[in-house]
Amino acid sequence: MKNNIDLFKVFMSPNATEEVAKVLNSGYIGQGKKVEEFESDLKNYFNYNYISTLNSGTSALHLALHLLKKPYKNINTINNYDNIKSNWPGLEEGDEVLATPMTCTASNWPILANGLKIKWVDIDPTTLNMDLEDLARKITPKTKVIMLVHWGGYPNDLDRIKKIQHDTYDKFGFKPAVIEDGAHSFGSKYKGKPIGTHGNLTMYSLQAIKHLTSIDGGLLITPHKELYQRTKLTRWYGIDRDDNRKDFRCEADIKEWGFKFHMNDVCATVGIENLKLVDALIKTHKENAIFYDTNLINLTGVNLLKREHGFDSSFWIYSMLVENRESFFKWMKECGIISSQVHERNDKHTCVKEYSSFLPTLDKTIDNIVSIPVGWWVTEENREYIIDCIKKGW
Repeated sequence: MKNNIDLFKVFMSPNATEEVAKVLNSGYIGQGKKVEEFESDLKNYFNYNYISTLNSGTSALHLALHLLKKPYKNINTINNYDNIKSNWPGLEEGDEVLATPMTCTASNWPILANGLKIKWVDIDPTTLNMDLEDLARKITPKTKVIMLVHWGGYPNDLDRIKKIQHDTYDKFGFKPAVIEDGAHSFGSKYKGKPIGTHGNLTMYSLQAIKHLTSIDGGLLITPHKELYQRTKLTRWYGIDRDDNRKDFRCEADIKEWGFKFHMNDVCATVGIENLKLVDALIKTHKENAIFYDTNLINLTGVNLLKREHGFDSSFWIYSMLVENRESFFKWMKECGIISSQVHERNDKHTCVKEYSSFLPTLDKTIDNIVSIPVGWWVTEENREYIIDCIKKGW
């Protein structure tokens, strides 16, 4: 049986074409009523109010860092710091962001774009997320932000990270802010609550091959009203679109300049239609992942990643560690199954050479990481075939 089973595929609601055509013929395709409708639908989906759409997940991360720069002082309301004043000094050029190199470059390049320094944190080989012990060791008085990535959708231990924030306060007198990169994580939950609703700044990507796509786009979820209002302003030059302007082409006084990071009604319309069906897609991802977990356990040459109660992944990708990876890739290709490492380690690139550091676990693990097809397009027959091919050996 020769298959061509994709690792990624774009999902599009059958209603999207008709609904987009209405917008294209409406005479208004910028940020308008459809963006408002999409944001309203997302707020209902997450049962959370402070959600803003943007033109990409990368823009969301860039804006999240920008919002934390001086003179912003209200950091003690981020993460609900048990009413302890955190003495947040504000982000300044040259401050450190602790980040993982095991992700898409889109996660880390916004750090550089904001004039900040990267300090790499090693990975946990059982999850491919950040090694939180290494994270704790590497915090200094210049560490203002922790940038997390939930690899494949599997959540980081957010309670442990909160403890690290409190320990940092005891040591240095302030808590670093946490930004969650949820690009892989639409539909993931940590201890019963959706990623993005635990009190941190959180990004979601709505890029083409994600669980939920709006062609391209992103979300920025903020922990309180102040940051939410600033997000809405700074995503569109600093202009208040809700303000009652006397001349619709002439803005009132702009108090804080901003970017052109907003979403448009065309992308929002696609997002609206796809959101209606996203739970069914996520359900299939999870069912396929459970099938793999059950059938690959204790298989020679394969190490499965950790599964822990309360860490509910939406399995955008299904990653594992294999021996003789190049042979594995070759065998999968012969079987017509697309497999990949998915992301290259970011610290290898020349533009971040100055931040190079010793990451022994990543060094030992990187050449064993593979992802196999797990998505909504993988049928029961497909997944059985994938397991059969793996079990035949490589």
